[in-house]
Amino acid sequence: MKKLNYDIVVVGGGPAGSMTAWRAAKAGAKVLMIEKRQEIGSSLRCAEGISHKGLYKVGITPDPKWVSTEVAGARLVSPGGHLLQIDEKSAGNEVGMVLERHMFDKYVASEAARAGAEIMLKTSAVDVIKENGKVTGVKAVSYGEPLTIKAGCVVAADGYESQVARWAGIDSTLKPTDITTCFQYRMTNIKHVQDYCEFIIGSAAPGGYVWIFPKGGDTANVGIGVMLSKLKKPGEVKGYLDKYIAKDPRLNCGQPVEAIAGAVSISPPLEKCIADGLMIVGDAARIIDPITGGGIANGLLQGMHAGNVLGRCAQAKDFTEANMQEFEDLWRKDMENRLWRNWMAKEKFVTLSDKTLDSVIQTIAEVGVEKVTVYNLLMAIKEKHPELVKEFEEFL
Repeated sequence: MKKLNYDIVVVGGGPAGSMTAWRAAKAGAKVLMIEKRQEIGSSLRCAEGISHKGLYKVGITPDPKWVSTEVAGARLVSPGGHLLQIDEKSAGNEVGMVLERHMFDKYVASEAARAGAEIMLKTSAVDVIKENGKVTGVKAVSYGEPLTIKAGCVVAADGYESQVARWAGIDSTLKPTDITTCFQYRMTNIKHVQDYCEFIIGSAAPGGYVWIFPKGGDTANVGIGVMLSKLKKPGEVKGYLDKYIAKDPRLNCGQPVEAIAGAVSISPPLEKCIADGLMIVGDAARIIDPITGGGIANGLLQGMHAGNVLGRCAQAKDFTEANMQEFEDLWRKDMENRLWRNWMAKEKFVTLSDKTLDSVIQTIAEVGVEKVTVYNLLMAIKEKHPELVKEFEEFL
């Protein structure tokens, strides 16, 4: 069996994994990133939206090579058709531009390679290696060949289904109410889709929403997320989306050129993302926004902190939990309260009727908010519907 040795092995080549590898390699660490698929950026479950701010925070300048189109803002549509329209500056992390994710993910991975990280495709982790209770590497299979990869730290960046964290003893299980099942078409020959990311809430997508994200011209990502606990049979989520498309004159003239399906977490973040020799980032760390289902910006930011801290750990040759605590402190300061608040808001909003959602959207449109965050929305709702936000008092 072939044996390899690195300071850090990153399992997973998505934005969080690649950003971790990039920053750690840039800091001088010997880094290997493994990706189970034959292509970084393939088979994505993503509407592909991100804000300019989300990129600038991690030092990335938008590039026309991987930006499909710029959008002016977001449109939130209630079940009865009431509209809340906001510009990009007021919207969240998923609004500003729509990416070509297969190209964007390759860009971040390429920057990791330029910084000195090695990349192995079609290489799957099959278990972690533990010695005296500490994670010391992974067992993997690369193009059918078994490998032993020893490392000072294993980074679990293996996404929503993360096995690395579980193998290492971290409980990352999810409740059905903390999982959204998604289905998305890339549709072309559609009509009158404006330069806004659109979110349609209510019974059209139980426990989630329908989205329309422009891709330029007559093409858009048209998808749906439905809470797993609301589904009764396989394929039902596609049925919800097809039903919505059939009723929308902008969309029912279009044709799909791509279809993808999968699931994402809409849970609070993991209580613990580090252990001796282990770090967990991105979707594996449950940092997808529980309200929007978006995770690119969060993953990049958390990956930046991970890579910077791991670079320092590599110089000190110390990958103990205590020495990696800075990573936990940094990313939690940036997003933990927001993720918890959004999860609590999600838990409440999925119980609201279409009639109440209509009233809520009308209220927010009338009151107005300078910046659309869950906190600001809850404060706006509180003015006319205080009964809806009683459970959130500790966060307001």
